[in-house]
Amino acid sequence: MTNIYHNILSAKANNEKLLAILLDPDKIDLNDTEVLCKKINQSPATHIFIGGSHVNNNILNELILKIRHFFTLGGLEALPIILFPGDPSQISDQADAILFLFLLSGRNPDFLIEHQIKAAPILKKTKLEIISTGYILVESGTETAVEKVSKTKPLDRNNPDLALATAQAGEMLGNKLIYLEAGSGANQAVPLEMIQFVSQNITIPLIVGGGIIDLQGIQKAFDFGADVVVIGTAFEKDLNFFKS
Repeated sequence: MTNIYHNILSAKANNEKLLAILLDPDKIDLNDTEVLCKKINQSPATHIFIGGSHVNNNILNELILKIRHFFTLGGLEALPIILFPGDPSQISDQADAILFLFLLSGRNPDFLIEHQIKAAPILKKTKLEIISTGYILVESGTETAVEKVSKTKPLDRNNPDLALATAQAGEMLGNKLIYLEAGSGANQAVPLEMIQFVSQNITIPLIVGGGIIDLQGIQKAFDFGADVVVIGTAFEKDLNFFKS
């Protein structure tokens, strides 16, 4: 797999929008992997993210291998598989890359540095492309899994100035991506005005996810400046989401 981050940068420079489908291993039956791969292939997805706030089963490696198998078996174009981990236990050297997350919106040291310290020696033994990512949780109208697990409060959705300052701090600290996240199963997506404000005032690519429930929501996020949009829950609930 070629340099994934370089390709994201190139897409941003060319105003090409990217779409990632987020797969939570806890919500997947391995017996359904072939159908899942066919539906992903029929979608406009450019990347596959894999992970969750807490993953209780041990199918991560097997899931990734099955995805590769069915894409190859079906003669489908292989998509980059990127880990989106909730903690160091969700690392697999079968993936192509990992979002090395820093929960910038919270003040829990476990998610600012402790998990990263534990992950570092594991990652050094892999060939994963490591993409430093500033992760910003935004208030969404309900307590999401990220909030529960991280024991941190999201940023006020009506305070774009704080969101921007947090994103800019992440960029200055050397993060390669900024991820504005409403959270899995969020009642409300990240406000469009916040997406636009952050996008216009950082230079690194912006990922937006959480609470997007239809194709119009994806397009609006793109229109307001998201470089990558992530769809998880909506696709989990309806594998024909992109045909709606």
